[in-house]
Amino acid sequence: MLELLFLLLPVAAAYGWYMGRRSAQQSKQDDASRLSRDYVAGVNFLLSNQQDKAVDLFLDMLKEDTGTVEAHLTLGNLFRSRGEVDRAIRIHQSLMESASLTYDQRLLAVQQLGRDYMAAGLYDRAEDMFKQLVDEDRFPPRRAAATAADLPGDQRLAVGY
Repeated sequence: MLELLFLLLPVAAAYGWYMGRRSAQQSKQDDASRLSRDYVAGVNFLLSNQQDKAVDLFLDMLKEDTGTVEAHLTLGNLFRSRGEVDRAIRIHQSLMESASLTYDQRLLAVQQLGRDYMAAGLYDRAEDMFKQLVDEDRFPPRRAAATAADLPGDQRLAVGY
């Protein structure tokens, strides 16, 4: 009887390992399908002119998954090009507040937020954003200069271009 228990012990361990691995794979698939459903719901909100609900949903998704940074930047740019600058500012501000952004993603969010402020006519805030870019060592100077060149004359002089 004791020998039988020793024989069943490796079988039980292997079965436990298999079930744990299967459970981990299932949870990954569930997370991916939930994100996919959320994206579809967000796009449906956009298409049905419920932009506020779409923005809220996309911002919640950003808190859960940082792989959606490019999608959020694009969404903010879309809102800015449509003249909905307040929504673009909200998206880009929430991006900057995200602690899990890489250095380059944070700089890109600063640049886009500066452009949002310019589109809204908030030139002092835009100037502050562009000064942050000019002060950064890794941000290419030509991009900072091109961004600052969009400012009106007085603000351009204040930034140093």
